[in-house]
Amino acid sequence: MIATSSNRTGQIDPWGALACAAAAMLFAAKGIFAKKLYAQGLSFEGVVALRAMISLPLFWWFALRRESLNAIAATPPRAIVIAALAGALCYYVGALLDFLALTMIEASIERVLIFSYPAMVVIFTSVRDRRWPAPRVLAATLLTYLGIFFTVGGFDLEELRANLLGALLVIGSALSYAVYFLVSETYTRSVGSARFTLIAMTAATACLVPHYFFLSGTHEIATIGLSGWALLIGIAVFCMFLPASFQAEGVRRIGAERGAVLSTVGPPTTVLLAFMLLEERLSVWQWAGMALIVLGILVLDLARTRKS
Repeated sequence: MIATSSNRTGQIDPWGALACAAAAMLFAAKGIFAKKLYAQGLSFEGVVALRAMISLPLFWWFALRRESLNAIAATPPRAIVIAALAGALCYYVGALLDFLALTMIEASIERVLIFSYPAMVVIFTSVRDRRWPAPRVLAATLLTYLGIFFTVGGFDLEELRANLLGALLVIGSALSYAVYFLVSETYTRSVGSARFTLIAMTAATACLVPHYFFLSGTHEIATIGLSGWALLIGIAVFCMFLPASFQAEGVRRIGAERGAVLSTVGPPTTVLLAFMLLEERLSVWQWAGMALIVLGILVLDLARTRKS
């Protein structure tokens, strides 16, 4: 199904909106699972690689339920290459940066910082379309990055130094996520969301598996207990397969910009989960930073709606 014309008039496909919001809420639990796995001694490379290995058969199962293997094999070579590169960038490079950052900073801070990507999506869209961003959009982007400054520590130099490297890694991951969002917006409309996601995830897994086994061999896997495998299955199903599938379908229906905006339910979800399960606490400045980021993203959506 091609994205409807209602998107161009400022209206929104409710199923696309629900898919993007659900994806953000499921992705929000990723840091919680990761922190629990780190506490059991699993490396960040192990979490990323094993998550991909467990979830990949699910992506193939889902894609083959929607269309035949012959149809998938008939995908235009250009679309295969683009989807594979996007998957490797976001779910290999970006995921490694993100999970490494989670060894340095709290899950709440990571999820807030990753939401610098909607501002990146809007900026990249302006460059792609060769139009200068409106003043409202520039103001919203400034709010977003001011919020990032406060979330990382703001004027508390000790807190800023403690979070700086982890924050830079997350922003690098957010950059890969923004690129993936924009690429998927174009190609899910031509090849379908399930096929695009399948190609992207297959490429990412093909990069992650040799990377992990070259570094760790099979020694780390042998040390994983039943609770560890349960957490890995949980993070693979609920924090990768389901949200990646929902996100691809949501972006196909409502577009990258609006999908990014609707994903703002992610940070509050992570803060709540981290508070309940990890006993994490945000400072007043960090709450202010999160509020500025969410406000900036909402202003971006208002600007887009008025323009439409």
